[in-house]
Amino acid sequence: MNNEKMAKLLFPNIDKTPDYYENLYPERNLPEGAKVTRLGPSPTGFIHLGNLFGAICDERLAHLSGGVFYLRIEDTDNKREVPGAVEVVINTLRYFGVEFDEGALKDGEKGDYGPYRQRERAEIYQTFAKDLVLRGLAYPCFCTEEELTAMREKQTELKENFGYYGKWAVHRNITFEEAEKNINEGKSFVLRFRAPEPSGKTFTIEDAIRGKLTMPQNEQDVVLLKSDGIPTYHFAHVIDDHLMKTTHVVRGEEWLATLPIHVQLFEAMGWRAPIYCHTAQLMKIDNGVKRKLSKRKDPELSLDYYKSEGYLPGAVWEYMMTVLNSNYEEWRKENPEANVREFEFTTKKMGISGSLFDIDKLNDVSKNYLATLDADTVYNYICEWAKECDEEYYKLLCEDEEFSKGMIAIGRGGEKPRKDISCWKQSKDFYSFFFDTLFKMEEDYPENVCEEDRKIILEKYLETYDHADDQSTWFGKIRAIGEELGYAPQPKLYKKNPELYKGHVGDVSCVIRVAITGRTNSPDIWCIQQVLGEKRTIERIKNAIK
Repeated sequence: MNNEKMAKLLFPNIDKTPDYYENLYPERNLPEGAKVTRLGPSPTGFIHLGNLFGAICDERLAHLSGGVFYLRIEDTDNKREVPGAVEVVINTLRYFGVEFDEGALKDGEKGDYGPYRQRERAEIYQTFAKDLVLRGLAYPCFCTEEELTAMREKQTELKENFGYYGKWAVHRNITFEEAEKNINEGKSFVLRFRAPEPSGKTFTIEDAIRGKLTMPQNEQDVVLLKSDGIPTYHFAHVIDDHLMKTTHVVRGEEWLATLPIHVQLFEAMGWRAPIYCHTAQLMKIDNGVKRKLSKRKDPELSLDYYKSEGYLPGAVWEYMMTVLNSNYEEWRKENPEANVREFEFTTKKMGISGSLFDIDKLNDVSKNYLATLDADTVYNYICEWAKECDEEYYKLLCEDEEFSKGMIAIGRGGEKPRKDISCWKQSKDFYSFFFDTLFKMEEDYPENVCEEDRKIILEKYLETYDHADDQSTWFGKIRAIGEELGYAPQPKLYKKNPELYKGHVGDVSCVIRVAITGRTNSPDIWCIQQVLGEKRTIERIKNAIK
């Protein structure tokens, strides 16, 4: 085959050479050891937990080393593209604290290594594809879908491996004349890579997470350019990662099967491959069985879920670090006040057997995280979330800012702050009893307090109630009411001699708690009354007596 004539036939409009682009994209001026990483999502409109998982890994590797983290939109499959999806990706990741140094950003592209959208780089890919044809490493394939289907059926019948390789690569040795005739007849074609003949050889590569991997050498003549001249992922990412000077590629373990193709393409181009970091898949326990997170079954896979529920991005980061690095929790215990970004993240501490995502643990981590925030900060965060996600709640919070901050302040601060909520959506239910329009009797009074005693307790409480009482005086009055009615002044006395008492002072105070909050469990009732105010507290007690 005349390679030069074939290259001109297939790429008549390509007049640049690989050297042109090598000079256009020089080596980056970065400190020694600096890592260059990228996130390359497809613009499908769905951004998920796995994207965030990889993005945090990418961001930490780059920024802890003084390197660069960039966003590249891998839109070579235009059938899957959703309008506005790029903005969704950028906005969602920004919400979760992931910022890019360069790439396809919200306000346009930033950086010297663009375009950062693959469909805008067609000429670049075709230039390198033309070079492969010139070197006899690529050729046109005119097989129709029907012919490829028939080939697969024959391979099945003969129990041979699927694919386009060796004797099955029918256009591997196509002549210039045959190719020219097909093109003149209007037949479409793809460009395939000419892989080495099947030999059963293996190769070894060092994965930054999994260590040394030995895999079979690729024997498939994979497609490099589709019939519209746009590259496959295999070819595009090899060209882009080289020209954009990517040093580390973080991606899921599902890409391990294609690693032989990618390593082979880098070798064919004469380039050093980046360091691959194949992360474990995110899994969950479902009825005792460990399985992959599913877009259909698991709403928590979508990042929109965490935004709509009102999880604070910092809390999600905190939890994700426990999934990403096995030593993170130990570090956090030793550095409780440190910023999460001070942690020395490393691929060496990443698991390889399936990273377990546990929503309950996320909630625990989030509760701990939110407990460290002051009332003003929490108020502002809740308002920001409610304004977008719950208009009714937002209006209630804003009616009386001092009142709302007062209720949020209860139980905050001190050595043992309360840890009641993990996300802002939960806060509406938790604080609902403070608002008359949301207040309702959710739980019954203590079983061991009869209806007659309940009424007497509340009536006597009203008679002695003084909003100016300090907490000690206030509780002393409750203890006195209980003793008068035959309730032990201390729980331990009742536990020691239950036959001598109807119950204990905790049962008496619980009657008051239910009357005021509608619940048997709540923050400190004296503090609640101070926020509700004297008038509203008395109204709640009176309504409970009726």
